[in-house]
Amino acid sequence: MQQQILQQRAKAVMRYDVPASLVVFLVALPLSLGIAVASGAPVLAGLIAAIVGGIVVGALGGSPLQVSGPAAGLTVIVAGLVAEFGWAVTCAITVAAGLVQVLLGMSRVARAALAISPVVVHAMLAGIGITIALQQVHVLLGGESNSSAWANLTELPAQLGSVHGAGLLLGALVIAILVGWRWLPAPVRRVPGPLVAIAGVTALSVVLPFDVARIRLDGSLLDAIALPSLPDGNWGAFAMGVLTVALIASVESLLSAVSVDRMHTGPRTDFDREMIGQGAANMASGALGGLPVTGVIVRSSANVASGARTRASTILHGVWLLMFALPFAGLIELIPTAALAGLLIVIGCQLVKRAHIEKARRTGDFAVYAVTLIGVVFLNLLEGVLIGLALAIALTVWRVVRAKIVAEPTGADSWRVTIEGSCTFLSLPKLAGALATVPAGVHVTVELSVDFLDHAAHDTIDEWRRQHIATGGTVDIHDVGAVELASAVSGPPVRGFTPFDKRSGVVPWSTWHQRDDSTSVLHGLAAYHRRTAPVLRPHMQELAHAQRPETLFITCTDSRIVPNVITSSGPGDLFTVRNVGNLIPAGQADASMEAAIAFAVDRLHVRSVVVCGHSSCGAMNALLNDAPPRSAGDEHLKAWLSEGQRTLEAFDGGNHPVAQSAAAAGFGTVDQLAMVNIAVQVQTLREHPLTRDVEVIGLFYDIPTAAVLQVTPTMVETLTDAA
Repeated sequence: MQQQILQQRAKAVMRYDVPASLVVFLVALPLSLGIAVASGAPVLAGLIAAIVGGIVVGALGGSPLQVSGPAAGLTVIVAGLVAEFGWAVTCAITVAAGLVQVLLGMSRVARAALAISPVVVHAMLAGIGITIALQQVHVLLGGESNSSAWANLTELPAQLGSVHGAGLLLGALVIAILVGWRWLPAPVRRVPGPLVAIAGVTALSVVLPFDVARIRLDGSLLDAIALPSLPDGNWGAFAMGVLTVALIASVESLLSAVSVDRMHTGPRTDFDREMIGQGAANMASGALGGLPVTGVIVRSSANVASGARTRASTILHGVWLLMFALPFAGLIELIPTAALAGLLIVIGCQLVKRAHIEKARRTGDFAVYAVTLIGVVFLNLLEGVLIGLALAIALTVWRVVRAKIVAEPTGADSWRVTIEGSCTFLSLPKLAGALATVPAGVHVTVELSVDFLDHAAHDTIDEWRRQHIATGGTVDIHDVGAVELASAVSGPPVRGFTPFDKRSGVVPWSTWHQRDDSTSVLHGLAAYHRRTAPVLRPHMQELAHAQRPETLFITCTDSRIVPNVITSSGPGDLFTVRNVGNLIPAGQADASMEAAIAFAVDRLHVRSVVVCGHSSCGAMNALLNDAPPRSAGDEHLKAWLSEGQRTLEAFDGGNHPVAQSAAAAGFGTVDQLAMVNIAVQVQTLREHPLTRDVEVIGLFYDIPTAAVLQVTPTMVETLTDAA
């Protein structure tokens, strides 16, 4: 048996993972070389990192389909470290950063790295992309790049006066191939565009008499292996470099893993294991003289799109890189530097994504995006990210503590003051200004829909209320949010949360306004039109001409049962039928019930039918007691409950398996009968000609605990949040 499983896995690897690994290998080869050049590192350091990233992270990481290797997002950091410390010390920084990542993974705090705002990460990558592009434009034109983006920008006009024509032509050809590659037919696009561009332009530069600068190697791949060394001093900058590489590499890897998870339906990422795998790879890469390693989305998306199923694809792509680099590294020296510059310019431009800019603009975070990008480009990566994070946090705090306060007349002698959000001392100027606009002597309704309220806001509202009443006015306070006004003086302020809005039909009228039988419905309707209707309107517009419920929900007429609350559903989800005792007459005797079932199944094509009973059911109590009718209304009720005789017979004094299961759970006789009634109705539906092929579910709602139990024809089961 085990041998058969191994054979099946081997066949799957050969069918899916081997072809995918070859595609990723072809994508990774030119990208790794280009990133090494942009980082100011030895060219083969990029291949070492790609090999280690593929094999080590592929074997140890927690994201099976994510591909790791040198990433464009670290080029600016690595280039700065190489300029400050030299290559050997930069390798030591990579090893130490890997150790930090391993410790973070072992401490199970990997998800904390995801707490950085995505808009800051997107802006950081865009800033890195612009920096890379500005650097490589000089190389493309035949010059030398500067470490400062501002210098690269200001010296660009002078560089345009001394263009190297052959290099510019080759680099422009690479850019043209990469930009136009996506427009080619799908069979052609199966070959990676970067590989075609670099290989084709390199071959052209060799065949034609082009005198251009080419990549220079200091020996073979084995010669490129270099041991790291510690700095002679400046340990503070060394430690800052370690933390910067560890943080940026971790965030980029984890965000990439999240994106990869969205691309496939296989196993999800284990973030702590992924962090350990990334850290181990960085320790190995730094120890061998390679660049820092991160999860990279370009290679990962190519891996998923090529049909990879397991981590074997990632590991094999590293093996193919190793097999290429050992005997054929010399071929790299044929590549013109201008060709790699063209590749890097395209990579840099691709890091600036229009979708990210549009999203930042749409969500109100464009200022954070722009400030972070400018800081990364013109200051440095760490300062830019820290400034962006500080602005993002400040903006979030402003949004959280800001309250929406509106005072408006609702009639000749009545006003309404609406306070929404978080009402704190920071809102006092706006709160006092709104309250000051209310004329003296009018009736005022104050609607508090807040999730946070401190004592300063409470005192302001309370003092204004006393003054308004003293001038002949009246004030009603309606607590319709998660936090009530009185809570601000009963203890330290806390943020309140409730999964249901108190205006949504979950909490009774009496809890949020003074109950008046003549106006409760009108109060509810007014609150609905002001607050709930605007939220529902877009969804209801989709349902304006047809309903598409998934479930026929049959339940009791009891006012305590709210089907949409029990099932966490909304308008259009449930086709609901109510009657006293949630009964389904046998033999299709009730025309109304039969019409509802036929319409739900034949016309609406519901996928399931639910029968829901409840505790303390008056119908079940009447069945048990069988009291003589005392009025004409009782006669009608008794006639209908005659349909429940089948339930009484099945109950058999508590001998039914469902009754025994309910009794064992501590339910009384009436509730036992209610559960048996559900089981009987479920069985009736399963034998019904219209619902034989539809899933039938029995539910019991226990009112005191608000718990929902599932009832089958033979037993009662507890439903959990994992159901």
